[in-house]
Formats: sequence, structure tokens, C-alpha cells
Amino acid sequence: MAAQRPRTSRPRPTTKRFTDSSKRKPAGGTRRPKPVRPVGGLKSGVSKGRSPEPRGIAGNSGKPSGVRLQKILSHAGVSSRRVAEELIRQGRIEVNGEVASELGTRANPEVDDIRVDGRRLKLGAERKYYLMYKPRGVVSTRSDPQQRTTVIEVLARAGVKGYFYPVGRLDYDSEGLIIMTNDGDLAEKVTHPKHELERAYEVRVSGLPDERDLARLTRGILIEGRRTLPASVRVVRTYPDKAEPQALIEIVIKEGRNRQVRRMFDGTGHPVIELRRTRIGPITDRRIKPGQVRELTSDEVRALTK
Repeated sequence: MAAQRPRTSRPRPTTKRFTDSSKRKPAGGTRRPKPVRPVGGLKSGVSKGRSPEPRGIAGNSGKPSGVRLQKILSHAGVSSRRVAEELIRQGRIEVNGEVASELGTRANPEVDDIRVDGRRLKLGAERKYYLMYKPRGVVSTRSDPQQRTTVIEVLARAGVKGYFYPVGRLDYDSEGLIIMTNDGDLAEKVTHPKHELERAYEVRVSGLPDERDLARLTRGILIEGRRTLPASVRVVRTYPDKAEPQALIEIVIKEGRNRQVRRMFDGTGHPVIELRRTRIGPITDRRIKPGQVRELTSDEVRALTK
């Protein structure tokens, strides 16, 4: 048998690794900063393979730019932000000739042509605040498809000109105090549930509510699966001698759900006959008559925004 040759370990050749210094990661684990897209204004660039975005309306590509339409309309005195959302849903807002029907729509108020019901938006209008005693048989909206009298018509009869809107609601069959303004920020402050602004009502109801009924109203009534906030309730007067006994109740609530007071009393079995709002937060006026309008004082406006 032939002898085997002993194995010898050869040293592996060493090779130098060359790297591209332009691709080398910086020391310390830091990353190269990403380019920053300008905030605000209009989207004027064109992405690869995409058509230009409409002026003033942020699309789905990249970060949104401009200001939300709700905020623009509120600051311009058109409406509160919540009402502005309804205007957008109804397709009544246009930006540069295009209907803005999505709540996420943004625009640049300094550059874009923004219109509400065909009328161009005017920025920088003087803020005005009026207290109206809304009569029964008047709707608390700017317009009515049934051609009923609106609070805007009542305001015009009182000699007040300009673009104003009601702050909150007051039913067609109800009467009492309502604020008219062109200040969207104040409207938001007054109407948003988180502020829990008090509203006082005098309510004439059918029958004589007992202590149990009053306690239920105080604790809260379940309406559409959600309980109303605790209320303050007291009996002002009773009319036991009428053919149908009645009672006059004062109730103070801290929210403004649709037809809330009427539905609360319906829940106790004592339906409302007459309803009158007597106070909005700190604002009250026993001298004002149905159909009358007066300007709020500066002290009253400050008290509302505290």
C-alpha cells in the first residue's frame, strides 16, 4: 500500500473588502433625515404616476395640507363646526368650483375660492351677537323647505342685516331665548356637550307629576338607549282645578339633544303642553317679548365664553 501524503493546511488568502462610502451608515446609529413636506397651503406638486391634486383639496397621497373646511367655516362665521359638517354632507360647500362632500376636505382660505350655497366666503367679518325671543311657529334654521317662518326672517324684521345663524335648536312649537351670531367659535362653545352649558326651561305639562316623576327627571331619562345628564327640577305652580290638571315645571339641563325636554316628560307620562326657554348659561331676560331681538352686551359675551 502506498503511503499517504500528509495534509498540509494552507493559509487562506486575505482579501480586502471595499465599500462605497456613500452607502455607509453614519456612526452612532442615527438615520438620515427624511425630506419634510411643507405644512399648510396648497398641494401643487405632482407625484410619480399620479395626476395633480385639486387645488385646496388634500388627497389620499402624502400628508394632508391646508385647513379643514369645518374650521374655516366656523372662523368665517358661517356656522359652528358641527353644523358645518352637515353643510358639507349636504354638498352645499364648493372649493374652486368642486363640491366638497367629504368631511376630511381641506383648503387654503387665503387662496382658494370657497363658497357656501353659491355665495363666496368672506373672511374677517365683525363678530356680532344677538339675543332673540323666538315665537312659537318659527323654525330655528336659516331656511325651511316647507316655507315656514325662520329665525332669519325674524332677525330681518328686527332690522338686523348680515349672515347670521342660530346657536343650537328650539323646537317649532316652543318659544323662548335663542342666540344668533356669526361667531363659529362661540357657537361651538355654547352647543358642544362637553361644556355642559345650562339651559333653563319653564314647561307646562299635562297632569301633576309626583315625587317619583321628579326624581326620575332629576336622575335622567333613558332616550334612545342613552340616559340624559342629571337635571335640576322644581314645581313652580300646579293647576289642579282645570278640567285636566296641569303643572308648571322649571327644568335645567346641561345638554341639548333633539327635543330632549319634551321627550323627558313623555318618559314620565306627562306630555308637554307649552315649553319656553328662559335662560342660556348666564344669559336671561324677562323683559324681552316674542319676536324681539337685542344685541348681547360685552359682559354677556364674556360670560358665555368663560
